[in-house]
Amino acid sequence: MYRLCRLLLPPWLLLLLAGCGSVDLSRYAGTTPALDIGDYFAGQTRAWGMVQDYSGAVQRRFTVDIQGRLDGDTLTLDERFAYADGETDRRVWTFRRLDDTRWIGQADDVEGPVEARQVGHVFHMRYPLEVVVDERAITFTMDDWMYLQPDGRLINRTAMRKFGLTLAEITLVFERRGFGAN
Repeated sequence: MYRLCRLLLPPWLLLLLAGCGSVDLSRYAGTTPALDIGDYFAGQTRAWGMVQDYSGAVQRRFTVDIQGRLDGDTLTLDERFAYADGETDRRVWTFRRLDDTRWIGQADDVEGPVEARQVGHVFHMRYPLEVVVDERAITFTMDDWMYLQPDGRLINRTAMRKFGLTLAEITLVFERRGFGAN
């Protein structure tokens, strides 16, 4: 699936890199346009994306068609992936709103419940995901950041990490159907 290199680094470097912090989500408080994933993903959405390896080389390109249903405090996202090489995939996320900024999400191929937060124009979640690489299943930590743009598009950047190292990145641009060109 994904072509990643095997890195042999000294243990002290792995510990140093693993200790690097993440952006504080509170820095986005009050930014606009405000993102509410329940509102944004209700209905049909399309995304265009790519996976890049550690060097920045594009490994895969894909589109995702998403059917979102908001029922009270529950958001269901039925995601249908179509890769440029002809492979297809499907993931169904279910998110439950806890309050104005917090959601709990789950999907069949994601380990355990995922806590997610939205603040200002930003949404963030981090979760373990098993990915097949060269016929081996490897569990990555997915560090997922979404940024709502003034034109209504949503940019998603995801770092795929193992042992604290970013081995691949995923970039997506979402557009709600009925808004702009498809």
